[in-house]
Amino acid sequence: MGIFDETVEVARRTMVLFFLIDASGSMSGDKMGTVNNTMEGVVRELEDISNDNADAELKVAVMKFSSGSEWITNEPVPAKDFSWNYLDARGLTDLGDACTQLNEKLSRNAFMNEAAGSFAPAVFLMSDGEPTDNYQKGLELLKQNNWFKKAIKVSIAIGNDANETVLGEFAGNPEAVIRVNNASELRYWIRFVSVRASEIGSKSANIGNNADDGTGNNIPSKQEDFIEEVKKEKVNLTKEPPKDDPGWGTDQW
Repeated sequence: MGIFDETVEVARRTMVLFFLIDASGSMSGDKMGTVNNTMEGVVRELEDISNDNADAELKVAVMKFSSGSEWITNEPVPAKDFSWNYLDARGLTDLGDACTQLNEKLSRNAFMNEAAGSFAPAVFLMSDGEPTDNYQKGLELLKQNNWFKKAIKVSIAIGNDANETVLGEFAGNPEAVIRVNNASELRYWIRFVSVRASEIGSKSANIGNNADDGTGNNIPSKQEDFIEEVKKEKVNLTKEPPKDDPGWGTDQW
């Protein structure tokens, strides 16, 4: 066998999808039930995307926050191995604590420690209310994190009581905030942002000098590309709502 006949397996880079889910008391009932049912199916779609991607392996990390915050995953779990554990809802809305905990994990010494390197992560925040702690302190700390700066970020505002201003601060752009008014819309947008962010964020580009230095500092951001996709989808839905969901745009929380 000649040297050109040898097969060399190249390690794939990793893309971590972070889900930060408001599990306060106001999320109980249909809201949390919709999140649970939708996420169960979304994870299987992420598994398919990961299996078909020669460049990146998708991993999932989940945090719920209410009175304090809790990582449901002790580390990022490959999509193929991930099983969704149904969340319940009670307590307050400590978004600041969630930001602080996320900042700690967005580190080479924690969740961003892949030997083969990482793509910029995607961070999805879902909330239906107002922060009940000092969210500014935790968010300002998080904003200094290089991985967070380069991440694809989106906030889903669930119902009329969700503070879109705060959610826009988290995402870094008000156009990255998606308001949903019923279960149909929540199901649709959870799936859309999860799948499209995975497809956009895990696509290799001409990296050049953008090699992963372990801090995220040199990783290119694809946030603007993702926001353009969200904007286009919002326009498309005004023209042609999903035909397979009769509850679209009718029921209101």
